[in-house]
Amino acid sequence: MPTILGQNQYGKAENRVVKITRDGDTHHIKDLNVSVALSGDLDDVHYNGSNANCLPTDTTKNTCFAFAKEYGIESAEQYGIHLARHFVDSQPSIHRARIRIEEYAWERIAGSDGNSKFIGADEVKHSFVRKGQETRLAQITYDGEKFEVLSGLKDLTVMNSTNSEFWGFIKDKYTTLREDYDRILATSLSTWWRHNWTSDEQRMPQWEKSYEQSKKHILQAFVETYSLSLQQTLYQMGSRVINNRSEIDEIRFSAPNKHHFRQDLSAFGLENEAKDGAVYWAADRPYGLIEATILRDGCEPHIPVDMTNL
Repeated sequence: MPTILGQNQYGKAENRVVKITRDGDTHHIKDLNVSVALSGDLDDVHYNGSNANCLPTDTTKNTCFAFAKEYGIESAEQYGIHLARHFVDSQPSIHRARIRIEEYAWERIAGSDGNSKFIGADEVKHSFVRKGQETRLAQITYDGEKFEVLSGLKDLTVMNSTNSEFWGFIKDKYTTLREDYDRILATSLSTWWRHNWTSDEQRMPQWEKSYEQSKKHILQAFVETYSLSLQQTLYQMGSRVINNRSEIDEIRFSAPNKHHFRQDLSAFGLENEAKDGAVYWAADRPYGLIEATILRDGCEPHIPVDMTNL
């Protein structure tokens, strides 16, 4: 039976690029994990093994590091835009570039209360500790005419110890879950949002501010929503972002429910009610997985349902 080539791409994955910027004695860190995927006129390399149209993956790796030095890293999005534009515009055989970036955050280590410092230093501004919250995400795709810029985060674990309920659900002969009017709501958020900037003809967003404000609105909505379901909370978080950030048209969440079940202590003569300060056991699996896309009215969805296979 004859076969034909379908979708394909290639590139260098997980280039660990760390850029230190020195502003006098104050240092700044950009710590990125950069993956490049290219596609275009690549039939011959698959059918015949001809590499005439193939830019080596080692070259894409070198470009990631060289661009960090030549142009700096103002933001993950801006850096990815530079790379994607370069690969497509400089290589006739490459028609589409996708740059996917994870950014790891660092914060400064404060000096001691005794204000002790290294000999000869006025103030230490070059020591950092890795932040343990979320990992920032960015994905930039360019086809020679338009960009698609996705930003996001993963592994942002949040919890409300009250103001959450779950009741009124379908019950059949296999249902054992009890209705709960005062439960813990916890999840580890993964989310992508799509910017409506697509070309240099538009005003480019301030990427750093956009990210920080979007994260702020997600967290504020989580805090301020009295939740009757995790689905309701996700919708409120997405709506808050879109209503407050005009540069964002679409946001998608994937939220595993970090279940906390009240432990049954009745065998020991102990009540274990939420109102009294309960003891819970945290179940790591299986877990409910809640996912949803929230759109600006009139916009079409573009973020894939499964972001792992692009």
